[in-house]
Amino acid sequence: MARIAQWEVSRSAGTVDRKTIALGLIGALVAVAIAAGAVGSGVAIDQDLYRVGIDSDSAYYDAVEQSSVLEPRPLSDPNVEIVVSNTHVSVKETQTSRAAYQAFREAVQSYNERQMAREPNQSAAFPVVVDLQYRERGALVPPGSRVDGGSGDGTGVGGGSDAVGGSGDSSGTTGTVGTDSSSGASDGDGSVGSGADSTAVASADDSSLGASSLGGMAGIFGGDTSGSPASISPPFPFASLVLAFAFLVPMNFVIQAYGSSILNERVNRRGELLLVAPIAPGDIVAGKTLPYLAGMVGITVVIAAAIGGGPVSVAAVIPIGLLFLSSTFVGAMFARSFKELTFVTVTVSVFLTTYTFVPAIFTNVTPIALISPLTLVVRDLGGDAIPLGDFAFSVGPILVAALVLFLLGTGVYREEDMFTQRSVPLKFLDALDSRISRPRSIATLSALSIPFVFIAELLAIAVLFVLPVDVTVPLVLVAVAIVEELAKSMHIYAAFEKARFARTVRVSLLLGGLSGLGFFLGEKFTAIVQLVGLPSLTLGQAAFAPSGIGIATAAGLLVAPLVLHAVTASVTALGARQGKSAYGLALVGAIGIHVVYNMQVVNALG
Repeated sequence: MARIAQWEVSRSAGTVDRKTIALGLIGALVAVAIAAGAVGSGVAIDQDLYRVGIDSDSAYYDAVEQSSVLEPRPLSDPNVEIVVSNTHVSVKETQTSRAAYQAFREAVQSYNERQMAREPNQSAAFPVVVDLQYRERGALVPPGSRVDGGSGDGTGVGGGSDAVGGSGDSSGTTGTVGTDSSSGASDGDGSVGSGADSTAVASADDSSLGASSLGGMAGIFGGDTSGSPASISPPFPFASLVLAFAFLVPMNFVIQAYGSSILNERVNRRGELLLVAPIAPGDIVAGKTLPYLAGMVGITVVIAAAIGGGPVSVAAVIPIGLLFLSSTFVGAMFARSFKELTFVTVTVSVFLTTYTFVPAIFTNVTPIALISPLTLVVRDLGGDAIPLGDFAFSVGPILVAALVLFLLGTGVYREEDMFTQRSVPLKFLDALDSRISRPRSIATLSALSIPFVFIAELLAIAVLFVLPVDVTVPLVLVAVAIVEELAKSMHIYAAFEKARFARTVRVSLLLGGLSGLGFFLGEKFTAIVQLVGLPSLTLGQAAFAPSGIGIATAAGLLVAPLVLHAVTASVTALGARQGKSAYGLALVGAIGIHVVYNMQVVNALG
């Protein structure tokens, strides 16, 4: 394997000229500069979106000028959305003007907040300060109990000796409020501004405009959790997501080179020399993959060190790299030309990037985010502790799926498949058939399909959880049935198509029963969802409760999934033995049986 890896490095390095290397470095530098700019200065796609008619000597002029959304214009300019004077704001009866007015109010709020932040006496500028701590749902204190961590024996966040919640153990605090009797009081009309700073302005018709969230870096890095009541904003890990996405960008370049190398050996028949050598196909694939995996690991370590990530970030990203490589390897083994390979690699890049990046956006919202290892990266960059169960839930399915893909791809790393122009579906059937040698192989392949089933079902939940539950639960149940029945039957169809077994009813029932048994046993590994609270979501219960995991209501439900999987797999096996059309009809029938079963279980469980 080491010798093959060395050959792969020397051959790949010789195909890249200096011009390509230079262009690649320039592209990487541009990407880094864009990412740094986005993190450092924020995203301003709405620059000068609304035009405001205002005099330069107006008290509101500075607030408008400092807003990235608003563009000050002379009062004589007719092409403005709103007109601002010292006494009132003129707003047209249009949606654009109303949006401009809202932006103006926010600009005034932000300006006042910045002016107050410059006040030397902060307790006068902000007589009420809130320190917000996000806690797990189960950790909330009961109604009527104290939330200030004990009696006040120290200084609270408001700066005064009589501040509430400033002492002792703050770990039990869900929100603390500090006040100071010596601070400037509210001006009576609800604005935060005090007489100490005459440069702060208030809205002409809404005195509550004196409080808003701070702009700039605080909003980018996840919202404010401490400050005046109006400055508190929900957390959104924008910067961490941008930095986490930096791990994915190099992978797309690596898989392009990797896929091209694999397909080049097939198109030019250069791989024939390795096939006739006394080397196992698995060793050949491992040797050719090792340099690219090592490159990904090295890049990941460098990026992690540059952005402040730790070993957890590296350990979370490496399985993603393996999944990128394994998917590309299978695509390169199935593709018949570089044109098809381009389509495959682009599809792999888009799907895997979406799968790993989009759920991480909801890191602070729902446990569904843990289906992506990038969520672990975001948490690691934020300094959060990551339980072992969360890490296994996020990384486990992807890691096993990558290994299974390598296993399937290695099965067609042989002359009869590498150098023939068979279509992608036929190559897929060949890959499945290559791992079938006896009836029990059917059970093994069914169990090995669990990671893909798990990923597909979690992706369906992640896509549908934002919709109304009454609509999405039936859709999830149908999606679960389709995914599982395909996983239990495709390899049976491949075995019959390759004449691996006799096309008899007895053999079909045997294969169906073994497939259902293997799937049932492999499915038990999805009990790890209990560790991260996914069943607490309605969609999580709909997707995973019908499988019999964690259900203690009736002993029969423990055996029912095994019976279901054996019956539906037998139905599809009976269809598969008769050909493609019969298999398709049987598959529809099996999906129908599975959906009805899931509906009954969900209704029985309430």
